Amino acid sequence: MFVATRNWYDLAAWRFAYPGVTRKCFFQKWIIVVADVPQGYQDISEEDQKKAQAFFERGRSVADTGNFEYAIEMYLQGLNIDPDAVDAHKALRDVSLKRKASGGKDLGMFEKMRIKRQAKEPKHTLLTAEKLLAYDPGNTDHMITMLRTAQEEGFYDTVLWIGPILQKANADSTKPPPNFDKFITLKDVYKSLRQWKLATDACHYAVRLRPDEMNLQTELKNLGAQQTMSEGQYEAAGSFRKSMRNLKLQEDLLEKDKDVRSLDALTRSVKEAEAEYQADPQETGKLMKLVEALVRTEQTENENRAMELLAQTYERTKQFRFRHSLGRIRLTQLSRQERLLRAQVQADPKNEDLRRQYSEQVKSQTAEELKEYTLFADNYPTDMTFRYQIARRLFTLGRFNDAIPVFQHARNDPKFRIDAGVFLGRAFLESNFNDEAVDTLRGVLEEYPIKGDARSIDMNYWYGRSLEQKGDVPVALKAYSQVAQWDFNFRDVQARIKKLRA
Repeated sequence: MFVATRNWYDLAAWRFAYPGVTRKCFFQKWIIVVADVPQGYQDISEEDQKKAQAFFERGRSVADTGNFEYAIEMYLQGLNIDPDAVDAHKALRDVSLKRKASGGKDLGMFEKMRIKRQAKEPKHTLLTAEKLLAYDPGNTDHMITMLRTAQEEGFYDTVLWIGPILQKANADSTKPPPNFDKFITLKDVYKSLRQWKLATDACHYAVRLRPDEMNLQTELKNLGAQQTMSEGQYEAAGSFRKSMRNLKLQEDLLEKDKDVRSLDALTRSVKEAEAEYQADPQETGKLMKLVEALVRTEQTENENRAMELLAQTYERTKQFRFRHSLGRIRLTQLSRQERLLRAQVQADPKNEDLRRQYSEQVKSQTAEELKEYTLFADNYPTDMTFRYQIARRLFTLGRFNDAIPVFQHARNDPKFRIDAGVFLGRAFLESNFNDEAVDTLRGVLEEYPIKGDARSIDMNYWYGRSLEQKGDVPVALKAYSQVAQWDFNFRDVQARIKKLRA
């Protein structure tokens, strides 16, 4: 925890409040370093905070029009960049409560399952739980998931925001009655962050439900003693974000620790999973554990073995989830082959044989991916991800008229609204529907909240291309000029400006 002050009385007060405190002086400003801060806090860079803010502002303006679902997606996209933005969490919850009050319904069972399947990383688990909570704002199970994941990932301000909401919701619950385990979870999470007062309050609620548990009574007394000794730490700092902004190095070290995986450990994991599967080959849970272990090695031989197992199980059960997993592995292999060949071309750019081989590889890979995603979409018709991927492959293959209606369909999902809009405009452009291209790309630019990032530069470029093809030279020049001001070397923008000015 870092606290800046130039007041010697403040300094004395902090040293009294925190025995063992250290201090440093930089540019006549005393920096007080409290040694006993919780480990693992993730500090979000100021650059990412600014990027996220654009989405939050867009979400706020959209919510004011009553378009709550789109506002929810805007806030979630911003929180994907800055997951510890408490003001955004508060605003998103306010949107969800307004939506609920206006008659908004919870998501359907299949939509919930689809959303949960998409959570591949802990941060995605946090945002998935928050999305589910936005559509069902009283669900304490989603709150628990948010609390645990935020604590595990180091988003401590988010923990201290959702914790009191969870505690009140659990305490006020009548059907079902208050859940003892949720109070215990709250207590343990607060203890890990040394938030003794909050831990004590949560423990009080647990004791009320089970007053005869002597161990819990003893822990309550100990927490009370800790609270007395360290009263006010979090309140004094204001937030973890303010007090631990300079702990970026710690975050980097933790991230490196997560990524350390030795080949020996992966091989051992495969052997253990194989033994469990051979003991009960009809148990699909053990099959999937073996498949995951094989795939993690990123070795083609093991991946092929995983696909064989999945194909056999699909033939036996006719459950498409096994065929879907097989297809995912195949897509990963195709992507890896493309990357390897691209690296060879980049290393020897004048080799025409390599360039021709790479071009053929991309074409055949795109066709294979189109088949897979079409199969996925046929079996999971409500998952717009697959529709969007189909449209991308159709575009790459030059089938622009086929891609247009699919991009239009994909735009109905807020996750793909921007990217699908850009490709839709480009598809119109390639099909010589110039007015439609201009209108589509202009609409995407007006809707996108960030100016000057890579996506907005790309949008302005294609907007300029559509205007140029339409014959609207002055406005096209303005769009190209904006691109050049942001990135002077972007594609062929210099040549296009010179050509139009001539």
